[in-house]
This record gives sequence, C-alpha cells and structure tokens, in this order.
Amino acid sequence: MRIAIANAPTAAIESLRLALSLAPEHNLAWIVNGSAEAVRMCAEDVPDLLLMGLTLSVSEVVDCTQRIMKKTPCPILVAAVNYQRQISEVFQVLGAGALDVVNVPAFGNAEDALELLRKIDAVRKRIASSAHGRDSIIKDLTGKEKNLPPLIVIGASTGGPNAIATILAALPNGFHAAILVVQHVDEQFAEGIAHWLGQHCKLLVDIARAGDRPLAGHVLIASTNDHMVLTTDRTIAYTVEPVDYPYRPSVDVFFASVAQNWPKPSAAVLLTGMGRDGASGLMALRRASWHTIAQDKESCAVYGMPKAAIELGAAKLILPLSQIAEELKHYEKSKPSGQARG
Repeated sequence: MRIAIANAPTAAIESLRLALSLAPEHNLAWIVNGSAEAVRMCAEDVPDLLLMGLTLSVSEVVDCTQRIMKKTPCPILVAAVNYQRQISEVFQVLGAGALDVVNVPAFGNAEDALELLRKIDAVRKRIASSAHGRDSIIKDLTGKEKNLPPLIVIGASTGGPNAIATILAALPNGFHAAILVVQHVDEQFAEGIAHWLGQHCKLLVDIARAGDRPLAGHVLIASTNDHMVLTTDRTIAYTVEPVDYPYRPSVDVFFASVAQNWPKPSAAVLLTGMGRDGASGLMALRRASWHTIAQDKESCAVYGMPKAAIELGAAKLILPLSQIAEELKHYEKSKPSGQARG
C-alpha cells in the first residue's frame, strides 16, 4: 500500500517511518504538516491510506478530514500519541470520516509497530475483500448508499429503562425508523430489559447480536459487557476496546461508530445518567450533521450525561422526556426510508 502521513510531530513521523520499514509491501507516498497541505496533497496524489496525526487543534483535524473526504476521499487512520487519553478528540475525527485509530508506536518498540501494521493490514484486507476494492470502501466512507432506513440511536444510564420505555411506548405501530439502544446494564439483565421494553411498546424489541442489521420498526438493545459498535458493513459487533473505559457498554464508543459508519445523518438521543458517557459521541454525531437531542434537567433521574453533552454543545435540542418521542415521530416522517434529507 502507498501510505501518506499528515499532521504528525517529527518524533511521531520517525516512529511511523520505522514501523512501516518493517513491512516492505508498504511504501511511504508523502509527508506533510498543515491542514491545507494535506488536502492539497490528497488531491494531487491520493494515497491508499492516510495516517492523520492529532498535532493540530481538533477542529482543524476534523475540518481537514471532512475536506479530504469530500474532495478526494481515501481511508484515514488516526495516529494518536495516546488515543486512550485523547478519546474526545478521536471520536470527533472518527465522526468526520476517519476509518479507525491507532497509537503512534513508541520509537523502536516492536510490539507497538506490529499493532500499527496489523491495523494497516486490516484496512488492506477490507479493501481487497470488497467487490470493487478501494472504490467500495470509499463509497462506504462517503455515505453514498441508498435504501437504508432512518436510524435512531439512544444512550442512557441511571434511570434509563423507564425513560426508554416512555419514548418507545409513544411510538406508533408502523414506525419505519430502526432504533439502536445502549443502556448501561450488566449483560445478565439485558435480555430481561429487552423483554420488559417490548411489553411497553408496539415495536419489536430484542437484544442486539453480533451480525444483526438495523431494521425499520425494530429496536435492538446492547446485550454484552463489551462495547456495541456499528461496523462499516452496517452490522452490529462487539469490541473490548477501549479496555479501560469506565462505562460498559459505552455510549461514546457506540455513537462514534455510528457517526463513522452510518452514511445518512439521522437522530440521536442522550438520556438520563450519571457521568459523562455519550457527550463526546453525541458531539461526533452532531458534527456529522445528525439531529441530536439531550434530555432536560427537570425530567432526568440523574442529570449527568445530558448535562455534559449540553455543556459540550453536542445537543441541537434539549427536551423534556415527554416531548422526545413526538420529536422523533416528526423527524421520522420528514425522512422517508431510502432517502437522505439534504
């Protein structure tokens, strides 16, 4: 693969060069610093993969990623110094169209270098396995698919089951959006919550299993202690990463994967809960033009997660719980299945 590097500090560039030298099948196409230079070089010489550093402000990196994906799209792998400590920034860049994230190898650390090469090889295999190779991957990244239902994603924690039940109970039979839910709960209770929610609404409710696809009129609930994610082929998967993230399953991880992999901006809701999980992920969705909603303080059992999202500027609307379903019905009617709203 022809691999380019953009916006990485000098020490990181040297570490990346050294790691790439361990795999002779990869060639270094070019190296630049600066958002404008990266956009220009991608236009002049599109690489098979771009390693994008996080040395600029996150808004500049997000803007650079969006401009590249709009003008001359290519797979982008975020190369962070320590992505576990830059999780908010990483989510925002993933929401702008980057494919995945990896830590820059510590200089001379063979294990770190092999992890980078494994990530690169995963991208290569994804391209090779696609019917139309790289063009198919770019089609995924730039969101050109049709015939997908509107998607509603919901995140909740403390007080969440009742809040979710209130919303689902108000949605009509024939509601043609797909709904995916992440509720902080131990996996041994997930199936019971899905069954209980199904008794409170007219929609089909089930636990989300690896390989499931979002379907119109169906509600899928995260069902393991690993993080639920939406993959590039629009199916559900579970991942242990990030291992040290305090919330499991994480709303942030889920929302970020949706921002990255669902091509048609739809609606996202962050409900009652303790802590900050979901705030950064909701911001990634808003940056990706999603209709983002946070529950208001008065109707929350615990005003933690929505508060964090509102303070971050991630919520387009702040609504009491009693009004959220009505907003979703209005939004769903404005987005017929298979059509994207401009």
